[in-house]
Amino acid sequence: MNETVPRPGPLMVDVAGTRLSAEDEQILAHPAVGSVIIFARNYEDPAQLAELTAAMRRVRPNLLIVADQEGGRVQRFREHFTRVVPMRAIGALAARDQAAGLHAAREIGWLLATELAQVGVDMPLAPVVDLDYGASTVIGDRAFSGDAATVGALAQALGEGLRDAGSASTAKHFPGHGYVVADSHAELPVDERDRTGLAEDMAPYGALIKQGLDSLMMAHVRYPAVDDLPASLSPRWIGDILRDEYGFDGCVFCDDLSMGGAAVIGGFAERARRAQDAGCDYLPICNDRAATLELLDAVCIDDDAAAARRQALHARCAGPLDGEQGTPLADNPRWQAAVALNAELAADANNGR
Repeated sequence: MNETVPRPGPLMVDVAGTRLSAEDEQILAHPAVGSVIIFARNYEDPAQLAELTAAMRRVRPNLLIVADQEGGRVQRFREHFTRVVPMRAIGALAARDQAAGLHAAREIGWLLATELAQVGVDMPLAPVVDLDYGASTVIGDRAFSGDAATVGALAQALGEGLRDAGSASTAKHFPGHGYVVADSHAELPVDERDRTGLAEDMAPYGALIKQGLDSLMMAHVRYPAVDDLPASLSPRWIGDILRDEYGFDGCVFCDDLSMGGAAVIGGFAERARRAQDAGCDYLPICNDRAATLELLDAVCIDDDAAAARRQALHARCAGPLDGEQGTPLADNPRWQAAVALNAELAADANNGR
């Protein structure tokens, strides 16, 4: 890497179109930026997306390039990609046959990351580790199950598949978003439970952290029995509980600072300051170019520990580990088997299994 390239900064930004503008390039080169998130609007076909991510890396070789590509209804790229089942389908299989469910989670994780790697995207921002209580308007079938042990085991297996493909896990949304009805994209949900009531939601995170979880994303949810601030902006949740009590040393992503769940806390500069003071390493700011420009010179880029965590996460996304780098996907037996398995899961879900 050229010595003039700054280390990854805390901002995760977006771009408007399918090719970079001059302003996009200036933003991506800024020392405050360390990551870019790709949306459906940025995608025409695999060749175009591969060129877009290559252009981003020509501007900034150490960018972490991510997309919300969980499967189910949260899948930004659909045409020419496998339409991956929602995670609930894997949870349903695990309820019938635990070993089969773990195998499916591992192979679906590998499939997601492998297809993204073909177009230069490092991570899918998965898995969802929220429990399915049957009430949330935003989580629902994105969750594996309502059982904490099942969720933890399947999330770990999916993460193993991601790592096999040279990617990394982002467990979300800590400490748990599945219990509340409200959607934090639009408003700030409030979960009145105390630590005892939250224990099941938090259990999968504890298990994943013990296994070396790469990163996680905080919830824009307030838990007033623990702290008055949303967890995403809370030193209590991130510093005291996540870092000190749980011993987590990976990257912490704030959820998008433009969401309604964060908008209750002042303007963008205030939200960013609180997120960094709380201990967030990455600050996503999506769909608001004016706010992005405001934050470029407002965020702190001098935190050496946070920068080291960002560098370590980027280094984990080093490419496939299964020896199949040069094999076209259509000729890759593991890809063929994973696509067939996904089709079986989809058929089971359509048949109510």
